[in-house]
Amino acid sequence: MTQPSTIGGRPSMPPPGSGTQEHLIARFRGQSRRLFFSGLILIAVAGATGYFTDNLPDGFENWMLWAAAGTIVLLFVVVPYLAWLSRRYTITTRRVITTTGLIIHRRSELSHARGYTMTVTRGPLQRLWGGGTISLSNGAEPPMLLRNVPNVRLIHEVLVDQVEINQILAHRDAQALPYGY
Repeated sequence: MTQPSTIGGRPSMPPPGSGTQEHLIARFRGQSRRLFFSGLILIAVAGATGYFTDNLPDGFENWMLWAAAGTIVLLFVVVPYLAWLSRRYTITTRRVITTTGLIIHRRSELSHARGYTMTVTRGPLQRLWGGGTISLSNGAEPPMLLRNVPNVRLIHEVLVDQVEINQILAHRDAQALPYGY
């Protein structure tokens, strides 16, 4: 087994033809700014429920108030939180992975070595918060969307670097193969 080459005690590029390990670069979710209104609704419902409990006019009962408050919290707080929680993005040294779903997981992968085009879309609020949506397309499959990415410029630069590194390694390994294989 060959030892990886080192420069100044740090590992450099692996020798041609050897497999490289996959390392985690980033794991993140979309920006949580969409949960801001859910937080406001939760505070308003809690305040209104506390105020109106035992202070309702005749004909209404506390259980009606609590049922309405529970329904509002479920629809406008819990559901958006679960939707945000169900989507995760992972960037490794070999690929980009999107995972969606809480009960049934759906996973999509895109290899850096195959290369892809990147499009960054940023609305006014996304520019204000430093976020954006990145579309990755390799031309053969539907584009992979990374929605509401926090710090979109950094993630874009990481993806550009990983595509370049993986294509250099793939080209170098193809050149190192002896003829006839």
